[in-house]
Amino acid sequence: MTATPYATADPPKSGVPAPISKAERSLAPDIARGGMLLFIALANVPIHLWGMGVDKYGHNTGQSLADHIALFVEQLVIAERSRPMFAILYGFGLAVMASRMFARGMEPKAVRKLLRRRSWWLLLFGFVHAVFLFMGDILAPYGAMGLIVLAFVHLSDKALKRWLWGSVAYVVLIGNVMMAFFFTVGGSSGPPADPGLPPYVEQMVLGAIASPFGSLALVVTGTFFPLIIAGMMLQRAGWLNHPEDHLPQLKKVFVSGMAVNVLSSLPVALIAIGAWEPSTGLWRGAVYLTLLGGLYAGLGYICGFALLAHKLRGYGRKGLPGALAAVGERSLTSYLLQSIIMAPLLTAWGFGLGEDLGYLGAFGVAFGTWAVTVIIAVLMDRAGVRGPFEVVLRRLTYGGKRS
Repeated sequence: MTATPYATADPPKSGVPAPISKAERSLAPDIARGGMLLFIALANVPIHLWGMGVDKYGHNTGQSLADHIALFVEQLVIAERSRPMFAILYGFGLAVMASRMFARGMEPKAVRKLLRRRSWWLLLFGFVHAVFLFMGDILAPYGAMGLIVLAFVHLSDKALKRWLWGSVAYVVLIGNVMMAFFFTVGGSSGPPADPGLPPYVEQMVLGAIASPFGSLALVVTGTFFPLIIAGMMLQRAGWLNHPEDHLPQLKKVFVSGMAVNVLSSLPVALIAIGAWEPSTGLWRGAVYLTLLGGLYAGLGYICGFALLAHKLRGYGRKGLPGALAAVGERSLTSYLLQSIIMAPLLTAWGFGLGEDLGYLGAFGVAFGTWAVTVIIAVLMDRAGVRGPFEVVLRRLTYGGKRS
C-alpha cells in the first residue's frame, strides 16, 4: 500500500491528525469536488419545481423549445452523473483520512471506530437535511454506505481489487436492475401529489420517509459501492494526488468515459424531449442503461477534472482553479448551502418561485446558486475560514481529541 501524499513529512506516532492544511492538499480532488457541486445543483433543481403536470415518464409538461433543449443537454451529460462522482470522491476522502491516521500509528480498529462515528453523524446530517430542506439528500445514503466500506480501509490493494470486481458484478446483474425499477416506479420529477398537508409539513413527512428508505435502497442495491472502492484505489495509486504521473491513464478513462456518457444517456435524453415514447419495459431498460453508464461516466468526469487540474497547475490556487478548489475544500458546507438557497426560493412552502418554472430557468437558478457558493467559498478562503459544517462534523467525529 502506498503512503498517502497528505501525510506530513515527519508525522507524530499517535493522536488524531490535524485538519489538512492548504499546503498539504492536492489540487485535483478539490477542483473535482467544486465542479461536482455544479453537477449536483443542476441535477437537484427540478425536484424543487411544482405546479406543473408531468408526462408518463415523470417530466414536467408545458415546456418551451428552449426548455426542451436545456433538459436534453442535462439528461445527456449531467443526470445520474453527480452521485457517481460523489461516490468516488467520498471513497477517496475516506482513504485519505484512514491513511493519515495509519501514518500516525493508529490501529485499524481505532481508525474504523472514528470513521464509523463520522458515518453515523453524516446519516444524522442527511436526515435533518432531508426533513427540513431537501428530500433528495445524498449525505445520509453515503453515511450508510460508509458504515460498510470502512471495513475496507485497511485491506491490501489485491483484496480491494477483488471487492471492486465482485461489487461490479453484483451491481450489473442485480443492483442497477433494482435501482432502475425503483427509479421508474417512484418517478424522477419530485414528490407525489399533495396529501392535503400544509406544504412544509408535507416536505418534512416526505423527507423523513425518503431519507431512511433511500439510504436502505442504495445499500441493498449496492449501486455505488464499486465507485467508493474505486475512489479508495485512486487515492492509493495517486491518480488524483499526482495526475502528472498518470496522464495516459487519465486521458484514456476520460475519453472512454465521455463516450460511454453520451451513448448510455442518449435514450433517456430522447425520451425527455418527447422524441421517443417507448413502452414501460423499454423505458426501464433505458433508465438501467443510463444508470449503468453513469457509473463509468462519473469516473471519466473525475479523471477529466484531474487533467484540468494538471493543465491549470501553473495558476496554483488562484483564479478559476483556486475558486473551484475553495468550494471543494468546503464541499459539505457548499452542498448544504445549495439547499439553503434553492429550497426556500423555489418550493411551495417557501417563496414559491418554482411554480410553473421551465427547465431552462430552473437550471439558471441552479447555476446562479452554485456561483453564489463559489463566491462565499472564495471569501472564506481569503479570510482563512474553514467551512462551518466541516468544522462541526470534525468536532463531532473526533470529540475532544487533539493532535
